[in-house]
Amino acid sequence: MRKILQLLFLAVIYSSCIPNKDLIYFQGEPVPRDSIYQLQDKPYRLQVNDMLYIDIKSANPELVQLFKNSTSTQNGNTNNISPEMIYFKSYSVDRHGNIRMPYIGEMNVLGYTTPEVREKIQKKLEEYFINKEDVFITVKLAGIRFTALGEVGRPGTVVVYQNQLNLADAIAAAGDIEITGNRKRVTVLRKSIDKTEKFIIDLTNINAFESEIFYIKPNDIVYVEPLKQKSWGTGTTGMQTVTTLITVLSLVTTTILLIQSFK
Repeated sequence: MRKILQLLFLAVIYSSCIPNKDLIYFQGEPVPRDSIYQLQDKPYRLQVNDMLYIDIKSANPELVQLFKNSTSTQNGNTNNISPEMIYFKSYSVDRHGNIRMPYIGEMNVLGYTTPEVREKIQKKLEEYFINKEDVFITVKLAGIRFTALGEVGRPGTVVVYQNQLNLADAIAAAGDIEITGNRKRVTVLRKSIDKTEKFIIDLTNINAFESEIFYIKPNDIVYVEPLKQKSWGTGTTGMQTVTTLITVLSLVTTTILLIQSFK
């Protein structure tokens, strides 16, 4: 009986502890290449509820001011603007896929890339400016918004104000993956105009860098599954497991002694 208990004790410890290899990101060595590898990153196409930052500059600031959002800054400088102000100064893509700009009116941008939107605005402004070279237009996303769920430090919706965001940066912004999170099965839900796709990526493998899914798109949902050790509740480290088992065994022993004392 004692041997059985010892074997059971060792089996529980072995199965409940999380191996070190399941906690380390990007293991292995990159595959050497004879030529420069270029990731085939598809350009992002705008969707409903996206926020666009549009800035127009010209040698004629009075004329340019007519086409700016009423809450825009006079000089177009956004370096000292808070994230909340960027939200109010941007153009939201409505449920019909349109944005509304002063004097230009409604313009459909659903399914367009930001360079394509810039070209559309450029054409709209040609009737107001003699030379199109006199106008400089900037169109970009007003931040990349994604949602992190599951075994991360800070679950919730995060907005990152940069042009490109990879999965490592996104997870860091969400407080990293908890020790009970499955780094081998990180799910990315990606919604396009006509469908929702589901991808699974292994972040313990160095080849994750070469995956198209490694780069976050606006409105992505990142879900980190829990490891089976969490559902068992025996601890995530060897010390936690031993402490839990000792507590359980002490409780069982105390119960048995109490029962025997009343016999």
